[in-house]
Amino acid sequence: MSQPEPMNPKSPYFDLAKKYNLKVEFKPFVQVEGISSKDFRHQKINILDYSAVIFTSKTGIDHFFRICNELRITVPDTMKYFCITENVAFYLQKYIVYRKRKIFHGKAKFQDLIDIIIKHKDDNYFVPLSEPHNAEIPELLDKNSIRYSIGILYKTISSNFSNVQNFDYDILVFYSPSGIKSLKENFPDFVQGEIKIAAFGPTTACAVEQEGLRLDINAPNPKAPSMTMALDNFLKEHNRNSK
Repeated sequence: MSQPEPMNPKSPYFDLAKKYNLKVEFKPFVQVEGISSKDFRHQKINILDYSAVIFTSKTGIDHFFRICNELRITVPDTMKYFCITENVAFYLQKYIVYRKRKIFHGKAKFQDLIDIIIKHKDDNYFVPLSEPHNAEIPELLDKNSIRYSIGILYKTISSNFSNVQNFDYDILVFYSPSGIKSLKENFPDFVQGEIKIAAFGPTTACAVEQEGLRLDINAPNPKAPSMTMALDNFLKEHNRNSK
């Protein structure tokens, strides 16, 4: 799993491992580094000029409020929040009184959220993102004539696997295009062979195929809205065919 180990002992990943007697290793393929408040100032962005914020991840929420705290910015109660999923929206409770704010969310894809944003065209949107970020986001905002500014609040960099001696797995699970990039940077001679690759989200799936790799498991899909469900379905089918 190309992400940190879940802190919750009841994580569905642990249930999956127990169900199929799997050995699961969590190895983050990317690391997130926050932009300093000094570097953010160089972007010449005044957060109080905006009436709405678009969040595409929990990480974006963390770094938005971190920057606001460092710059001593009090986010007004009138600020609207547009989140890519309900799960991301609920994460706002860490920083604000949820029930007293105007919060909107999509289902999974940014296109879903755009449909909601279009209904609030009079707002001026601030979009906290990482470097690099998904090009689809500014493209869809431009296409729909939305007023917005992107602020780079954090960087996604590849983890260093130079000390890894044995990279031998049956399934590799990725959650972002950055994870695929990290795989190629750390293991330039990587040959997929019989290794199955799982990808969460359409942009991650696209990154897998752009690198000439085979995509074996993808989520969300009509039968599996989560990665654990997609893996469960795959393993169930694999075991059935192995008998």
